[in-house]
Amino acid sequence: MQSLLRLAFPPQCVSCGDLVERDFGLCGECWRKTPFASGLVCDGCGVPLPGQDSDHAEHCDDCMTIARPWHKGRAAMLYKDNARRLILSLKHGDRLDLARPAAQWMAGVSPPLLTDDSVIVPVPAHPMRLLKRRYNQAAVLGNEIARILDRDTIPELLSRVRRTESQDGKSRDQRFANLSEAIKPARYAALKLAGRPVILVDDVMTSGATLAAATEACHAAGARRVDVLVLARVAKDA
Repeated sequence: MQSLLRLAFPPQCVSCGDLVERDFGLCGECWRKTPFASGLVCDGCGVPLPGQDSDHAEHCDDCMTIARPWHKGRAAMLYKDNARRLILSLKHGDRLDLARPAAQWMAGVSPPLLTDDSVIVPVPAHPMRLLKRRYNQAAVLGNEIARILDRDTIPELLSRVRRTESQDGKSRDQRFANLSEAIKPARYAALKLAGRPVILVDDVMTSGATLAAATEACHAAGARRVDVLVLARVAKDA
């Protein structure tokens, strides 16, 4: 039966639709066009750094300049080229099928963040945005990552209590001001966390303002430690 299904519906590249060997994968050409983060990366946000990989934690200029409230951060790719197209398709194009391979790529860079009792928490979306988009892509990714890593997830631990303006076109300081007091823990959050470490999940990190607000909310709820895991990181020189 499986053979018949594969003949009728052969695996296709999730980006271009060309035939591939496995489901939910990229063809060779699309893989080469997708800027995965590898080698030496910033320990605070996951952006690739020049130099050889080492045992010492290194940080990018942003993470040395901005006080990050989280412990460590990792990104699966850079937000450009084919990665940007895939993320926009997931975020705005109803391509929920992309969540599975995206979560696999994110899980692949997550080991430095993991502990035995880590809990996966997605960055929340405002109810009005959920009404318009019908889903929170961070929550969809978080559910898939939790399944792959066999970890607990609390998708509604945090909530957006204030509808914020778009971050597009804003300076770094404006982005942080825009997110101030916008994310809060749910009433039951402290009972759910009970001092556990959190891995915050989101699709894209630009300035880190959203992740910082969500991290502070997790700390307010009693999280022992917060790390961040994103699908893509916006890099200045990318």
